[in-house]
Amino acid sequence: MIAFEELLAVAYRKERMQSRRLARGAAISEHAALVRTLEKAAGEQSLRDLVDARRAAQTRNAESMRSRETRRAERANQAKQRKVQVETGGWRGWFDGSALPNPGRLGIGGVLIGPAGETFEISNASGVGDSSAAEYLALIAVLEAASREGAVDLVIHGDSRVVIDDVNSPDGATIASLTHHAARVRALIAQIGDVRLQWIPRARNLRADALSRDALGSARATAAAA
Repeated sequence: MIAFEELLAVAYRKERMQSRRLARGAAISEHAALVRTLEKAAGEQSLRDLVDARRAAQTRNAESMRSRETRRAERANQAKQRKVQVETGGWRGWFDGSALPNPGRLGIGGVLIGPAGETFEISNASGVGDSSAAEYLALIAVLEAASREGAVDLVIHGDSRVVIDDVNSPDGATIASLTHHAARVRALIAQIGDVRLQWIPRARNLRADALSRDALGSARATAAAA
């Protein structure tokens, strides 16, 4: 007789439940009840043939699952490597602008980081205007710094949808008062080459935001001293 553990390993859940009911109802051992249940499932083939066929199917399923897990792990590793290559192989920038009040005095902030970790920060007062002008001026400052440093493969992040959407618009700038800023941005992007603008939430743009606000604070302190 085939061992009880071997039968349990290939029996389906429904068959195990049926055999337990049979064992209680017929007052026989669970082993004997499982043998009867599986012999009925086997039909014309022998119980041994049924067990062998199911064990082979389990082996194939296990191998298929391992293969899928291996492929999934390989894809995840490749994606991770691509992400690392993007993060370490290119230049990254962040920009933000502040107006106090709005419209009012403008402060711009920016960060530019190279592939070797070299970091450049921008924090300047930039006249008067509204918040959109401040954002544009901050973006221009980051692009100008990138151009001076010979940056390539540049991704610039900002939390201003107005500016990013305006620059990416195929029809050109949609805000008449900012047309000259948009033209300057597009000229710098054409000069640098591979530049991508990416929107991020304000919570992920804290350093550039702080630099833009610092610029306003410095300008106010200078004015007060004068």
